[in-house]
Amino acid sequence: MSRALSLDLRERVWKFIEGGGSRHAAARHFRISVSSAVRIAASQAERGTLEPRKQGRPPGRGKLAPYVGFLVEIVEAEPDITLDELAAALESEHGVHAHPASISRVLTRAGLTYKKSRSMPRSARGRTSGRRARTG
Repeated sequence: MSRALSLDLRERVWKFIEGGGSRHAAARHFRISVSSAVRIAASQAERGTLEPRKQGRPPGRGKLAPYVGFLVEIVEAEPDITLDELAAALESEHGVHAHPASISRVLTRAGLTYKKSRSMPRSARGRTSGRRARTG
């Protein structure tokens, strides 16, 4: 997603339009898109401000937002549950199909992670490929 135009530029575009210039002329003069010039003028007319609106989706409104408590409850009851098992439980209990990665993001936002702690023993598997030979 691209960034919003700076407030300084928005003010200069608005002054140009307010001074009698067209939106198309303002776009050419300030080297912005015509749609940006139109939106700047509309923002001033409708909202009375040139401040950009907040970008992105508001937090807590995704498909899984109503089920965070359900997911956290299952994880706390059974800490070793896999994400695939969580997805299956969510689908069987509530009829909501969700990818395990989405469930992982929701649980991470809720403060639960599946990362190993530093006190965990190392994996029993050793190196699977040989070391590279040194070239001389």
